[in-house]
Amino acid sequence: MGRVFVVRHGNTFDKGDIIRRVGGKTDLPLSRSGIEQAKRLKTHFETVQFNAAFSSDLKRTRQTVEAILGGQSYEIAEMLTEIDYGPDEGKPEDEVINRLGQQALRDWDRHAVPPEGWHIDPQALRKDWVAFLASCSRSTDTLVVTSNGVARFLLDVVERNGSEDRKLRTGSYGIINLSDRGPKLEGWNIRPED
Repeated sequence: MGRVFVVRHGNTFDKGDIIRRVGGKTDLPLSRSGIEQAKRLKTHFETVQFNAAFSSDLKRTRQTVEAILGGQSYEIAEMLTEIDYGPDEGKPEDEVINRLGQQALRDWDRHAVPPEGWHIDPQALRKDWVAFLASCSRSTDTLVVTSNGVARFLLDVVERNGSEDRKLRTGSYGIINLSDRGPKLEGWNIRPED
């Protein structure tokens, strides 16, 4: 059975930094703790042979995929680039909450409902995930490194129990098993150090 490992890049902020809402327009590299997360992911996946690998074009995702793969090649997939947070891009979280309110962010985290002003097409992302999974091998392992805003929509197109937190934590991953019966979620928010 083929598997798809969907990894969220490592941290872009360290303890003491002002946490900001960063999307596809803000191309931050991994922070010190993010580099450590990427190293832990590399160690964790040492026994997995990825026959295909994909990343967005953002520095943080490329650094993460390169750490995991070492010298193995990977492809850039445009559909994996993080969403555009519109007027909230680059803003500290307290300012985002003040503008949108807690309920809008809860709806985003729980139900993937984009807040007002964010530039995202949920239906297009779901279709992209369906097409992507259909293109993956049913007999080998595939690595995908992306961001949280994109990853959450994967949960809408796979069989799952429905209780998973949509937010994929930094430096964590999910596993999708591919079979003739369709894609099935086998794990979510798995972090090597947990």
